[in-house]
Amino acid sequence: MGTAAARTVAARQSDLLSATLAFEDPSAFRVKSWGELLRALGIFRLCSFPVLVNNCGKLMSIARTLLGRRGFSLLLRPTVYAQFVAGENEREISQSMEKMSLLGLRPMLAVPIEEDLGESTGEKRYDDNMEAMLECVRMSHSNAWSKDPMMQLKITALLSPELCVKLTTIIAQQPYDLNLLVKAMDGEPISFPGLDESEVAHLLCGLQRLNKIAEASVNKVRVLVDAEYTYMNPALSLVTMAMMKKFNKDGAWIWNTYQCYLKESRSLLLEALRLSKSEGFCLGVKLVRGAYMDKERKLAEKEGRLDPIHQCWEDTNDSYNGSLDVMLKVISQKPECYRIIVATHNEESVRKAAKRMEELGIDKDGGSVCFGQLLGMCDHVSLTLAKEGYAVYKSVPYGSVDDTLPYLVRRAQENRTVLQGIRKERDLLRQELSRRLHRSLGGGT
Repeated sequence: MGTAAARTVAARQSDLLSATLAFEDPSAFRVKSWGELLRALGIFRLCSFPVLVNNCGKLMSIARTLLGRRGFSLLLRPTVYAQFVAGENEREISQSMEKMSLLGLRPMLAVPIEEDLGESTGEKRYDDNMEAMLECVRMSHSNAWSKDPMMQLKITALLSPELCVKLTTIIAQQPYDLNLLVKAMDGEPISFPGLDESEVAHLLCGLQRLNKIAEASVNKVRVLVDAEYTYMNPALSLVTMAMMKKFNKDGAWIWNTYQCYLKESRSLLLEALRLSKSEGFCLGVKLVRGAYMDKERKLAEKEGRLDPIHQCWEDTNDSYNGSLDVMLKVISQKPECYRIIVATHNEESVRKAAKRMEELGIDKDGGSVCFGQLLGMCDHVSLTLAKEGYAVYKSVPYGSVDDTLPYLVRRAQENRTVLQGIRKERDLLRQELSRRLHRSLGGGT
């Protein structure tokens, strides 16, 4: 009888959780100003047109030519830029972050710097990028925007994509030992099989740049390393795991990203768990669905390879939710060794995570599990989660219009399915706007 009663209580709690996290309540937007509501509605309406999202890079280039640099900046700053970017300097960023903190949200600063093949710019540029990332560490740590600050990092801002691709090819045949990379980070003159003298020199410089960032951030700011394209991801993961081995002995300060739209994502996650156990380091995981689907598929077709992406949306969802469950189980057993950010705009995955946390007895804000969404999007999910006491981070790019524009264009094109599917958020914004209009009109009669 006691067991039946316990089951009834658990079922009621589960129903209550589902109702709380239905994300159907427009009151989540009551914290937004009239201007913010109207701006979001206008931008989301534009994002619902595939032709605009697919060609946003060309359209912005034309607008910049017609309006000039100053005119273009005046157009973008109060609109797209204000919706998705925190600001250009520390004063502007601080204003955005303080407002976010009042809403119970935490910033995860993202320096909008990355490179793809053919964009390499030399050691001086990579050193400048390192300085920008060290400044990001300083800002994240020195301002009281949130406890447990995080930031994002792209390795291709510090190491050439061409070398990452070559490394990926080499380690597929001849895996490198993590200790070799750790020694290189410490400044030892290491020889890497398969690389020529100039490539070894560049790799050593890149590893030492990453080492400086990790040294500056450990015990202060958690650094989440982004995944990129499959043709370079194995090299990025190798470097990230070496950083984990060196810096994650007493906590997860360096994290890796796992893209669940890839067929191999579960095996990569399981291998990372195995490696963290055998090498004795803590594992931080950023779990995403993935954003490079179109490019990955086209490239696989062009090169005559098997498509690395799951065949359908349902398979990707199963992959994401399965990997999520794997991580939540290990966290429930050893919360001091494992951490995860459930980085998704998918409401069902968010509900599954919350329900599983409750079943496994994982604290909402205990530090081991948090949620993440992009700045300017999915606020109905972020604000509801924060209101219910979960740790919620917003990915926050910052910089000038010129610096952030390429980043915003790439994110828009990568996330086009998300952008075109934000009908629910748009509807909730409309409901809140309608409520305010009725109240204003009613108050005036």
